[in-house]
Amino acid sequence: MLHCLIVKKINISFGLKAVPGEPVKKDENSRRGNWGNQIEFVLTSVGYAVGLGNVWRFPYLCYRNGGGAFMFPYFIMLVFCGIPLFFLELSFGQFTSLGCLGVWKVSPMFKGVGYGMMVVSTYIGIYYNVVICIAFYYFFMSMTNLLPWTYCNNPWNTPDCTGVMGTPRTNATFANVSAVVSGLTEIVNRTKRTSPSEEYWRNYVLNVSDGIGNFGEVRLPILGCLAVSWVVVFLCLIRGVKSSGKVVYFTATFPYVVLTILFIRGITLEGAISGIKYYLTPQWEKILDAKVWGDAASQIFYSLGCAWGGLITMASYNKFHNNCFRDSIIISVTNCGTSVYAGFVIFSILGFMANHLGVDVSEVADHGPGLAFVAYPEALTLLPISPLWSLLFFFMLILLGLGTQFCLLETLVTAVVDEIGTDWIIKNKTYVTLGVAIVGFLLGVPLTTQAGIYWLLLMDNYAASFSLVVISCIMCICIMYVYGHKNYFKDVEMMLGFPPPLFFRICWRYVSPFIITFILIFTVIQYKPITYNDYVYPRWSLVIGFAMALSSVICIPIYALFKIAVSEGSTFLERLKNSVKPDPDWGPALQEHRKGRYATAGPESVEVCPLKEELKDEGKEKLKEKETEQKDEMGLTITGSNGSTLNPTPSA
Repeated sequence: MLHCLIVKKINISFGLKAVPGEPVKKDENSRRGNWGNQIEFVLTSVGYAVGLGNVWRFPYLCYRNGGGAFMFPYFIMLVFCGIPLFFLELSFGQFTSLGCLGVWKVSPMFKGVGYGMMVVSTYIGIYYNVVICIAFYYFFMSMTNLLPWTYCNNPWNTPDCTGVMGTPRTNATFANVSAVVSGLTEIVNRTKRTSPSEEYWRNYVLNVSDGIGNFGEVRLPILGCLAVSWVVVFLCLIRGVKSSGKVVYFTATFPYVVLTILFIRGITLEGAISGIKYYLTPQWEKILDAKVWGDAASQIFYSLGCAWGGLITMASYNKFHNNCFRDSIIISVTNCGTSVYAGFVIFSILGFMANHLGVDVSEVADHGPGLAFVAYPEALTLLPISPLWSLLFFFMLILLGLGTQFCLLETLVTAVVDEIGTDWIIKNKTYVTLGVAIVGFLLGVPLTTQAGIYWLLLMDNYAASFSLVVISCIMCICIMYVYGHKNYFKDVEMMLGFPPPLFFRICWRYVSPFIITFILIFTVIQYKPITYNDYVYPRWSLVIGFAMALSSVICIPIYALFKIAVSEGSTFLERLKNSVKPDPDWGPALQEHRKGRYATAGPESVEVCPLKEELKDEGKEKLKEKETEQKDEMGLTITGSNGSTLNPTPSA
């Protein structure tokens, strides 16, 4: 009994599964499962938030928007929008122990927001794994003595190709790079230069067609790597959070080891300092540019993964009393710190590359896949033992991508399992995971064709941008103004033991919605049609892009109208009021946590060990009862004249 008391006390106080030496570990939520410990949750969330965008998107935005001056609006947006939204989603999912669909019992009419999150996660999961599979391909192709994109003497190269390594020479060594670069003057004087890494990327790896409508053939090597990528993701999620929680010990931490190795190597290269100076030098005249603030807000918003449904899903496997406030700060700061750190790594290498090319850093850096698969691979060819550095770099990209992909897939699986909710589907969650992985692989096949890069960029720019802002804004409105900010603050206090800090309450109600609205308006005003290098997307493809963006947003009004129509009530207003009322099952998942206004609702309780304090109080009450009984007996005792005692009995 004493052991049971200690275990229960530690579970509630610290969120741990058992005391040291405990032979059997049981989940708090035995039916649904929990994280093995909070380290697994933090690492998984870090892996989810820290992704490929931290490596190629943040450095590009930083030097394009004033270098060090961009840091100021970036951290302002982190404090007033990023961390509050992160905490909101973590607390939302942890309170109910449900995924992105189940949590909308808070106001059933808004369940369309959850479906919108599922649609967004589906789009991102499809094309994100294609990017990972390309990183797998480059990783495999780096297992050679000479990187295939080093020289211009390959069948896929064009006359415009000019490599910084000149031509292959038998007496040349990689240690003496400056001696190998013989045609530098010709490179600088050319009006058009195509690097061997760019031609390898476009003409060999992708074999890009002439337009988005010309699919051409499936690139079999990319298709094979896509299959490998999905198999890896499935195997890591085969037991849900129980298996992914163990994998993240490696996938979430090893990228930092690689980044550190590349950073140490990068800052020792010639010209690295110029790249870092370009990265950090403030251009204060741009601080008043609205576009700089818009880019800072959007980068914080998208890099943290808000409104994807993943944060809600990951937090739903936490123990009820876990301190998600602490976790949200740790994860958010780690994510943004990683972006800044990756900027040092990237620009030290790009500064070295610019030094050898004799051009400015801005001319060798690129945005998106161009930075990861064109500029950086070319820089790797300049390093001694370049295949080793290439292996490390692309292995880092794979791990960064997998960390995000794990959560995207788990979001979809958890939503399906929670929505069906039967014992069979919970016990056979592996089959749901396998089904989602197979469907994701099949939907990703078109992206491995010769037109795949066009569709990938279209999905990235439309399906996962505008809709995220709308979903996040509506989520804030629902929780703060429909369900009620006072109710939600009490829920958080019941869960954490303390109310949300005043700063977060103000941000949730006013500041964050204002920033989100600003991003939305700015996105619409500053809209420019997507392009890929010199290729201009046709109008019909842009229509498809807008359709993908609206496909997630349209779920919200459609489901709202459906819920109003099926709700009880004789008039529209009555049905509207009933549709926004919290579901009777809304609240903590376990009966032991349903207190206050949740005390009479919810599922049947599970038998738990009583707390030590409860037993003490119960013992004191029993002792008082015994003392009272003894006093009553003494008061009723009659002493006889001969010293004997008589206990009178009550009359019938």
